[in-house]
Amino acid sequence: MATASNNKDLQLLQKLKDGSQLAFEELYGKYSKQMLWKLRQMVKDPDDADELLQDLFVKIWEKREQVSLELSFEAYLYRIVQHIAIDYLRKLSRQAKLYEQVQLGTTEITDDTMELLQAKETQNLLDEAVSLLPEQRRLAFTLCKIEGKSHKEAAEIMKISPNTVHNHLVKAVGAVRDHLEKSGKELVPLALLVVFYSSN
Repeated sequence: MATASNNKDLQLLQKLKDGSQLAFEELYGKYSKQMLWKLRQMVKDPDDADELLQDLFVKIWEKREQVSLELSFEAYLYRIVQHIAIDYLRKLSRQAKLYEQVQLGTTEITDDTMELLQAKETQNLLDEAVSLLPEQRRLAFTLCKIEGKSHKEAAEIMKISPNTVHNHLVKAVGAVRDHLEKSGKELVPLALLVVFYSSN
């Protein structure tokens, strides 16, 4: 038969299922420290453990009607903690693997990683192309194509006429386009490149 402590839990859990915030707070006060200790043992990062603890009790509140009165609440919490920690570690592992693949340039990569690598390569090529432009063309390209300024705004900054800005920009876009095309690389994202190819 349930102990006095378990009987107290049963009363609190019934109130919790009925929507009592006071019961929720009392259960939080009783179990949060040991669940936090468990999370810190599993995920190692104290700040992440604190955040996961909040996630745990948010789940408890949101799914309070599903809490079983037949099972130990402590065991129920530990089970959820385990699932939360495993999900966290899986996510961390995926992020670490992705970062490692990008750093090493490995060929054994997922589609998502390939897209990330291509985007990084595109940005590197673009930076290189822009750096090779003469100063005025580079400034016109940066102001209009990267910062999104109008020809008139760029003209005021560069202290030249809008028509001259346009001429610099046409030549700059052509040079950048040629540099990217000559690389022979598969470039992404396409929508970004369209902006750079445009001379309007």
